[in-house]
Amino acid sequence: MKRHLILSALMLLAALGSQAQEFNKWFSDSTLRLCYTFAGDARSQHIYVDELKQSPRWWGKRQHMAEVPLKGNGDIVARDCKSGEVIYKHSFSSLFQEWLATDEAKKTSKAFENVFLMPAPLNTAEVTVTLRDAHQQIISTMTHTVDPSDILIVRDGVKDVTPYVTLQAARDSMRCIRVAYVAEGYTAEEMPQFLDRCREAMDALFSHEPFKSMRDRFNMVAVMSPSQHSGVSVPRMGDWRNTALGSHFDTFYSNRYLTTLHLKTLHNLLAGIPYEHIIILANTDTYGGGGIYNSYTLTYTGGKHFRPVVVHEFGHSFAGLADEYPYGNDDPQYYSDTEPWEPNLTTLKDFSGKWEDMIPRGTPRPTPLSEDEKVITTRVGLFEGGGYLEKGVYRGVQDCRMRTNTVPEFCPVCRRHIERMIDFYTHP
Repeated sequence: MKRHLILSALMLLAALGSQAQEFNKWFSDSTLRLCYTFAGDARSQHIYVDELKQSPRWWGKRQHMAEVPLKGNGDIVARDCKSGEVIYKHSFSSLFQEWLATDEAKKTSKAFENVFLMPAPLNTAEVTVTLRDAHQQIISTMTHTVDPSDILIVRDGVKDVTPYVTLQAARDSMRCIRVAYVAEGYTAEEMPQFLDRCREAMDALFSHEPFKSMRDRFNMVAVMSPSQHSGVSVPRMGDWRNTALGSHFDTFYSNRYLTTLHLKTLHNLLAGIPYEHIIILANTDTYGGGGIYNSYTLTYTGGKHFRPVVVHEFGHSFAGLADEYPYGNDDPQYYSDTEPWEPNLTTLKDFSGKWEDMIPRGTPRPTPLSEDEKVITTRVGLFEGGGYLEKGVYRGVQDCRMRTNTVPEFCPVCRRHIERMIDFYTHP
């Protein structure tokens, strides 16, 4: 047994050393901030380079550099120009792609800021950005060259770092998931309340499995970005406020959708701070929020549902989980000819590799609802309704944190996926 443990430890050290060498082969220990404009309307979409910024230290993954754990609605692929080898991949979703499905996009054109981070390449690289629609068809793609010697790459020495405090240090600082809580709508005098909300949000997150069992893999900081005005804007009330991120309710004219469109401002506030994933805490009692995969979570903080909402929205932004509740069938975002990329929904177009191995043999498909409270959040099957649709989309369990605020846990399907995501970022 002792010999087996020694061999396992040696194999792990060898894997870590190999991956460190691979990272150092292609990248410096610095961050390249890729700023793009996504623009267009429902008929035509375009991607434009805005600016590139480079700053000291890279805080993201150092393994699985050419892999992504989820497909997302878009991706970034970097190739070394000389060898043609893929050296980095990143997947994401964006507010621009959500907006394309609105009625407004049928009548007007708009532009959206987007910011992505990658380790700065040592040699000239070719970076390709791709956007896809609800049918996973490419709607826009753009390739540009990143030359490390380019004098127009902004070299940000980060002299003025936004004040922040470390709430929790990860066990392994080289292989961890770095999360930054960002203050929105808190004045300088209100920062003690913001820090209280950060601790409450962290306590809520780590009361859920598998975050609870894997807590030591997370590094958490609180970024004290002050706003001139307290609270956030509510356009339908004619209430506009000057806040750090200019966030507001009524995104896409939906009352509860609370977002910020100012992603360059967000990342400027975070410059010089160790972060990879972002949770923005808004100083408001009005219920609302949003979570965008590999972009950010933004949530209200003043109501009784703050704790479940911040966890739910982080399920979107960190793990790429979809909403499991239905609204009706009038505004579909999922279609029978396309399998959702989100891991907790299926149209049965290509169910293999999701949770079919978790469904007991003989379980009816679709699976009927139960009134037994013991199985409502544990029995795995194919329950119809999810992704805002009542028909044609299936979820794995009857109820879950991704479906209702009253359920205290993630379902087994979501838990397994979150665990795999954490492993992807932290294991060799």
